[in-house]
Amino acid sequence: MDLELNQEQKLIQGTARKFARAELEPVAARLDQVGDQAAFLSNLKKLAILGFMGLNIKEEYGGAQAGWVAFSVAVTEIARACASTAVTVSVNNLVCEVIQAVGSETQKKAYIPKICSGEYAAGSFALTEPGAGSDPAAMTTSAVLDGNEWVLNGTKRFITSAPYAGVFVVWAVTDKAAPKGKGISCFLVEAGTKGLIVGRAEEKMGQHASATNEVILDGCRVPNEALLGKLNDGFRVAVAELTGGRVGIGSLALGVGLAAMDYATRYAQERVQFDQKITKFEAVQWMIADAYTELEAARLLLMQAAFKGEQGQSFTKEAAMAKMFATEAANRACYSALQMAGGYGYSREFPLERFARDVRITSIYEGTNEIQRTIIAREILKNIS
Repeated sequence: MDLELNQEQKLIQGTARKFARAELEPVAARLDQVGDQAAFLSNLKKLAILGFMGLNIKEEYGGAQAGWVAFSVAVTEIARACASTAVTVSVNNLVCEVIQAVGSETQKKAYIPKICSGEYAAGSFALTEPGAGSDPAAMTTSAVLDGNEWVLNGTKRFITSAPYAGVFVVWAVTDKAAPKGKGISCFLVEAGTKGLIVGRAEEKMGQHASATNEVILDGCRVPNEALLGKLNDGFRVAVAELTGGRVGIGSLALGVGLAAMDYATRYAQERVQFDQKITKFEAVQWMIADAYTELEAARLLLMQAAFKGEQGQSFTKEAAMAKMFATEAANRACYSALQMAGGYGYSREFPLERFARDVRITSIYEGTNEIQRTIIAREILKNIS
């Protein structure tokens, strides 16, 4: 593995960094505190035009075909400015990945270009339920074939981008008699389909600009052609595609952690106490050293996972390791940064408290870090045995 980015990857990283600083950073605090969906959606459209909604998608479907490494570095740069925008970019790429991986040619051409181009502001990944989070095989949403239509009933929870998604990838039980996890299928459900109801918005601790809603399926009818992939193969699809999503969330966390430490370190170089800059104190130096070392280790784990995915190799363990380590390192970095800034870090006038709130969810969504540890141990034990 060559740790140096190639020219295309550097170009994508640089473009993402420039856009984040010019367009996202100036509005991030406002989006967090008072909200401005029009500005948020406008930036999503600009990112789509720049090619960031389909970074690992084939050009024939409107993607950039740049690979997992480019995806990782782009999400990191976007997250340095706005975690809410970064998570939307990550989920959009994930939805496109799922459709590209298992969809029919008709489905690929119908939906992927709309997400990549920004015609659809977003795509939504409707897997989680009130009683099926870390254990998605326990879902109760059902899909019953009625003639040439599937009838979907159930409730999904914590669905990113639901109010402005153009299409939803929805998982449902299609064979209740099958063993747990074996009778699940996935479907493409367009926004506006009768019976698909976007419910209440979650009042979250952080990432306020990114909408997270309940989605209710009440007698929602979709044609037989809406089945995505093979019948009763949906659980395998979900597990496989979440691997790439974990690279996205780990990269997002890395970006937030770096932004927090960069801000706090610049502040510490100016802050004077006891007649000297606080960077002269060993306690602060060690915070800086520990945080940046952990964040660099996180970056390398993410690069390893992204590289293996790009080479078509299995990267289940590597993605779980990278997601777990990066999100926990970023959480520690954000709290160290806030500590370095003292009372100012706790003030909403400065971005550190927002970084600390935004980063907290990263060790929970896209598979909790407890689940990541289970996956890592399972893969290690499997290889040893």
